[in-house]
Amino acid sequence: MAARFAYCGRRLARALAGAALLAAALMTAPARADETIKVRVDEATITKLPAHVATIVIGNPLIADVTVQPGGLLVITGKGYGTTNMIALDQAGTVLTERNIQVVAARDKVVVVYRGIDRETYSCAPECENRITLGDAPAYFDAALGQAGTRTVHAQAGH
Repeated sequence: MAARFAYCGRRLARALAGAALLAAALMTAPARADETIKVRVDEATITKLPAHVATIVIGNPLIADVTVQPGGLLVITGKGYGTTNMIALDQAGTVLTERNIQVVAARDKVVVVYRGIDRETYSCAPECENRITLGDAPAYFDAALGQAGTRTVHAQAGH
């Protein structure tokens, strides 16, 4: 009878060891692409990279851009609406993680004005100001972008 309990104990120990190995493998497996990171357009979010990342690949850099920071932090900036993917590789080219990045609309109070087929977007929080948005009329978009660029140049020059 004692031999039977010892046999069952060894089987249980092997089963538990196997389960522990499976759990460890699952925890070190690369993140799946169906794990989506959501970021708002014109905003950034931070996520942690796995250890030993050597290369980051972005499927469509017009939708999202990334910057690697010290300590394994990844800053993801929403550039345009839509979904793209990000792949992190180690030096040997092994995929460490693959994630989808979905860029969604801004959360501020936005007013859209249509002048015929031309569209203009304003951020109204609390007063309405130009807010260049993908899809705005080219003349409105270019004028607002030009003003923002000129302002940045003057700010950096100390004027």
